[in-house]
Amino acid sequence: MCGIVGLHLRTPELYPRLGELLTGMLCEMGDRGSDSAGVAVYGDPIWSPPGRGCVSVLEVDPTADDLGLDVSVTRHGDTYLLTAEVSSEMLLDAVKAAYPQALIAGFGSDMAVLKGVGHPRTLTDAWGLAKAQGWQGVGHTRMATESAVTPAGCHPYAVGPEQCMVHNGSFANHATIRRELRAAGVQFDSENDTEVGARFIAEAVGRWSRRGSRAQGTVCDASTGSTRCWCPTATRSRWCATRSRANPAVIAETDDWVAMGSEYRALAGLPGASRPPRSGSRSRR
Repeated sequence: MCGIVGLHLRTPELYPRLGELLTGMLCEMGDRGSDSAGVAVYGDPIWSPPGRGCVSVLEVDPTADDLGLDVSVTRHGDTYLLTAEVSSEMLLDAVKAAYPQALIAGFGSDMAVLKGVGHPRTLTDAWGLAKAQGWQGVGHTRMATESAVTPAGCHPYAVGPEQCMVHNGSFANHATIRRELRAAGVQFDSENDTEVGARFIAEAVGRWSRRGSRAQGTVCDASTGSTRCWCPTATRSRWCATRSRANPAVIAETDDWVAMGSEYRALAGLPGASRPPRSGSRSRR
């Protein structure tokens, strides 16, 4: 079943409330997925300070001594956020060298990824999400159907720099794509079909970047008739989403924000959200 939410803030005056608003949206979807949850937060000046690389890590206890860098390490629930005055790629390489067994939840400047096993309300409290700031956030509540309930099975999947993906549904051809990606040398952290979609997109964005094209948001059609995705790019205000006619999501916007949720109730607490749009429609109020 699962629940997905996304919020892009157009008004800088709302940036200090990003975490508060995202917490309400995510917890409202708790009954759609109570075994695990995750968020990606863009633009928090403490979690991902400007000019510093950021890596989100689980399943290890990282220290600056082990990494050999001047690294700031903070813990949020079971997730550690590492930042340093180096590129995110350089910091990521240092983490992988020091902790080959680490689960990398995400990396890139201006983005922090937190996730874990448990009810969304318990996790958001542990993360301190309500105090987060920023200009954009994406979240997922999971009800596992085809892979283990572990941190590696949680969304978002953020496998490319500043990229992340949350997904509700099932990719019919994930096994085929996984085999093709593995043959190309791509490694996986889980058996989750969403990770296949995320790594497929990351590979495609990498190819476009190498060709000199501007990377934009993209979504792979799951070809099942019952899937939807929310895939923000690092470029502000560019969003891409797919949803099925049988199980629609809601996308709405005002002058202050653009938001998406599996159900309208996830958006009802946002400033200026007063009337629910028709299911699956895009409204402007």
